[in-house]
Amino acid sequence: MNLRRSCAWMPWMASALLCAAAPAWAQSDFYRRSLPPGTEAGGVAGAAVLLGRAYPGSDESRQRVLPSLEYQWANGWFAGVQSGVGYNASRQADMAYGLRLTADFGREEKRSAVLKGLGDVEARPQVGAFFNASPVRGLTLLSALRYGSGNDRDGLLVDVGASTGWPLSPSWRLGAQLAATWANAAHQQAYFGVDAAQSVTSGLATYRPGAGLQNVRASATLVYSVAPQWIVSAGLTHTELQGDARRSPLVRETGSTTGLLTVGRRF
Repeated sequence: MNLRRSCAWMPWMASALLCAAAPAWAQSDFYRRSLPPGTEAGGVAGAAVLLGRAYPGSDESRQRVLPSLEYQWANGWFAGVQSGVGYNASRQADMAYGLRLTADFGREEKRSAVLKGLGDVEARPQVGAFFNASPVRGLTLLSALRYGSGNDRDGLLVDVGASTGWPLSPSWRLGAQLAATWANAAHQQAYFGVDAAQSVTSGLATYRPGAGLQNVRASATLVYSVAPQWIVSAGLTHTELQGDARRSPLVRETGSTTGLLTVGRRF
């Protein structure tokens, strides 16, 4: 299985986006080609129902219905709600690498009573890079770097993972992914820390997390091809916070499971 074939069947809505390093709906930590095998240009448009958490580490649920739109050009450029805007410089079927601009959508204080007094984490653009490779048939190794999150705009995330998939029938396919995210101290502070001023306004103890492994996660996705142009996908992702993020006073549950149901049409 080459990279393009594998990524075509990976969930274009990206269940691994729903990791502890991101708010409930964010752009993908990994680059994924959303086109079917042998297609050089085109896109996918659809909608998604997301069952997630109010914020990373929350024990409160949050549900949303959201649109999704992705497009990729034959020359390597791509743009989309989940993919961001970027360029895949590789022309090899088993490799992808390049630069992209994504977004960190921040966190609103009003999202939960636990966050009262902490203020908002502003939405920020992130500059980054990605490198994917398929060293053996059926396995894709994924990596990405994202910089620019947090109110100080110096949050850094490094994502690594591996994905695979199995055809169950001509219309059904099962995919799986394991991944982890490392975060620098600035990103940890923005989403899991409490500085002196926030401690006064929130009543929480001061907490300054350091850089380190922020989370690990496992995803499973079932994709059904209703017709040549239509796909329905259901995915589950379980995330476990790690290290200083796990010990944050904001965290009410260190592990969480999120679900995503999508309908999309290729064009």
